[in-house]
Amino acid sequence: MAQWVDACSTEDIENEGMIRFDHDGRTFAIYRSPNDDYYCTDGLCTHEKVHLADGLVMGDEVECPKHAGAFDYRTGEALRAPVCVNLKTYPTRAGDGRVSIEI
Repeated sequence: MAQWVDACSTEDIENEGMIRFDHDGRTFAIYRSPNDDYYCTDGLCTHEKVHLADGLVMGDEVECPKHAGAFDYRTGEALRAPVCVNLKTYPTRAGDGRVSIEI
């Protein structure tokens, strides 16, 4: 059964940035878009399981630090080789200065 989990403060993530969030043996990446919207994906690249939080966010894309593959973090869509498998995304909400994800 899915549940909402408090992940971080809205202030923990810079505009056009991301952080790593670990919970219950799983790793997630939480993003703050240029429009101050928040998103969440699995935290590991689908290509070689590298932590995406060590990568680079540009606009609505996250670039993997290992081979520069890219994803649209809003949808999880794989955008640039060598990644070809989409990331799983999670519902995300922000309110009262906190970010929560549904897992």
